[in-house]
Amino acid sequence: MAITYMTEDGYKKLKEEINALESVDRPAISRLIAEARDKGDLSENAEYDAAKEAQGLLEAKISQLKNILANARVINENLIGTDTVQILNKVTIKNIKNNQKMTYTLVAENEADLKLGKIAVKTPIAQGLMGKKVGDIVDIKVPSGMMSFEILDISI
Repeated sequence: MAITYMTEDGYKKLKEEINALESVDRPAISRLIAEARDKGDLSENAEYDAAKEAQGLLEAKISQLKNILANARVINENLIGTDTVQILNKVTIKNIKNNQKMTYTLVAENEADLKLGKIAVKTPIAQGLMGKKVGDIVDIKVPSGMMSFEILDISI
């Protein structure tokens, strides 16, 4: 499993999500299984099958999130610089073709939220910006082809 870098806030949210899955969702599914079991013949009980499948999916999700948590490294935000683009930077870029400006914050995958302008560092745009400086023009391969961006600002 790869190391996942995340903010302290992202780490706390992940722990809270695991806690909610274990303390709320797991008991709820156990109750559904018990109720379905009480209805009799399990060989023809669709409710029981659905509840068991939901239990399996929930346990897989809990396991996956615990793996991420176990391999997480919390980033010290005080050590983040703005000389070059790196994780947790807020980067303002301009599309060279249409002069459209966009601002993104580069975050860990589990903290990405495009509505809030947070993109995962593993996305093509973030990968293309990493290590670059203000004034650099970068060509980034995106699903629709190649795009050129100028880095206007790097901040925290």
